[in-house]
Amino acid sequence: MIQFRISFRSYKLFFVLDSYGTTISRRKPGMIQHLTIPRGPINLAANLHLPDNADSSAQLPAVVLSTPGSSVKEQIGATYASRLAAHGIAALVLDPAHQGQSEGEPRDLEDPYRRGEDISYAIDALTTNPGIDLQRIGVLGICAGGGYAVHTARTDHRIKAVGTVVPVNIGNAFRSLSPNDPAAALDALADARTEEARSGEMTRLNWLPDTLEDAEAAGLTDIDTTEAITYYRTERGSNEHSTNRRLLRSDSLLLGYDAFHLADQLMTQPLQVILAGRIGNTGSYDMGMQLWKLAPNPVDLMVIDGAGHYEMYDEPAYVDAAIERLTSFYANNM
Repeated sequence: MIQFRISFRSYKLFFVLDSYGTTISRRKPGMIQHLTIPRGPINLAANLHLPDNADSSAQLPAVVLSTPGSSVKEQIGATYASRLAAHGIAALVLDPAHQGQSEGEPRDLEDPYRRGEDISYAIDALTTNPGIDLQRIGVLGICAGGGYAVHTARTDHRIKAVGTVVPVNIGNAFRSLSPNDPAAALDALADARTEEARSGEMTRLNWLPDTLEDAEAAGLTDIDTTEAITYYRTERGSNEHSTNRRLLRSDSLLLGYDAFHLADQLMTQPLQVILAGRIGNTGSYDMGMQLWKLAPNPVDLMVIDGAGHYEMYDEPAYVDAAIERLTSFYANNM
């Protein structure tokens, strides 16, 4: 049985049934439901965004959001989940295992395979909720989360439709950092892990410089790095549960990962790809186009003129344009 720990950000009551049919509560729309989702020996922290003005007796379509690397559920995921809910779709966004408010040791691990499994555990939770239509469950992946969503959808065909916004194959992105010899990078990481085992101390790296001043000192003045820092490390989008750190041992997993592997054979679900029209150094435009060409069932491709990768995280005009297209896509394909 899937168990939920429930709290409320609304005075409205919300009731669900457990998997044995025992009445716990009854849904009223217009709130965020805080969930604890069992994932083997640990629990994942998640927020289920619910529509306003929904018929409490009707089963809702639902989308699980897979967020960017280093991001937690209160950031980009909440921005998109709240808008999906406003369009009548229940939207579940979670913190990855080992990150945010989810459990899992060691902390700050970015394991791409576990990130994909997190999505499937979230779907497990949705399938026990009688207010969700099991035949209308989709996924939305943003940035690295787009790659994780694709990788999961290949083999979890409970997912009926795959939406992506500025999708990144994080394995390809990491290999591009050592384009001449990624295997040599793995050799160095092997030595580093051996040293960690001997010392008992794990090494953590920054995803981004912590400040714009740190970035400038490191010679990182390109617009994408600047916008990433402005989003993640300032009041614009920062969150206390987002550490901006990853374990060094994550990098060997990421270097060997291919989010699009076998997508051309196994990911038969309808696909939506939304890209930022201003091409920067994140690689999301090229990777999104690659995904579009690989997919057996591409349905809609949208390029938002003028938008940068990180502006797709929270710039209202760009996010609203993406949401309008996504809600139409989900309505027609699941």
